[in-house]
Amino acid sequence: MLIIPIKEGENIDRALKRFKRKFDKTGAKRQLNSRKQFTKPSVERRAQIQKAQYIQRLRDQESM
Repeated sequence: MLIIPIKEGENIDRALKRFKRKFDKTGAKRQLNSRKQFTKPSVERRAQIQKAQYIQRLRDQESM
């Protein structure tokens, strides 16, 4: 559970922004979205390989 202490006289928008940032860092939303539907392990592996190939292409272009 996330606990965000609000300081005396602190703006609620600022505290909400801190909460959102902390929530994003936990990765809870990403995990919930990934659990919505099942993806086969072969599909996950293929996506990882494609991502790695894309990043490698970007690095190769950058080094030229």
